[in-house]
Amino acid sequence: MSTPRPHHLVFMGVSGSGKSTVARAVQERLGWEMAEGDDFHPPENVAKMSEGTPLTDADRWGWLESLADWTAERDARDEPTVITCSALRRSYRDVLRRGGEGTFFVHCTGDKHMFLERMNARDHFMPPSLLESQLDTLEPLGADEAGMDVDPALPVDRLAAMVLARLGLA
Repeated sequence: MSTPRPHHLVFMGVSGSGKSTVARAVQERLGWEMAEGDDFHPPENVAKMSEGTPLTDADRWGWLESLADWTAERDARDEPTVITCSALRRSYRDVLRRGGEGTFFVHCTGDKHMFLERMNARDHFMPPSLLESQLDTLEPLGADEAGMDVDPALPVDRLAAMVLARLGLA
């Protein structure tokens, strides 16, 4: 019996959507290696966002490529992964899919006011003032994209169980 291809899970959504929290809950259950997308931003991107300036597509390409490269390295070793990344546009997700077969997106989507509350309650380089620009950039998952939407207002354990069930990993 052959080993199934690894899955590469990308938890996506705007800042404050809970993608890191849900990703960690799933990662803890699966034991897969995890990468926090924010850690891959070059210092210039972090500085720009910290100043309240939205990133441009040009700012994002290198960052997205580095995440795809990280995934591809693990894919070559048949190791499944979990990543967090805003992945706001389909073209950004196309870059991330280059990391390996079986890339599946979990879009944490919900109420803007909840996201703002979360952003205001945490210490992070992304100021709440940039949420609107992220929402303006966001392209929901297409019907032909492997993925699912989850409501981050639900309890984290329930969200993790939903993702695992959808992937047949429960």
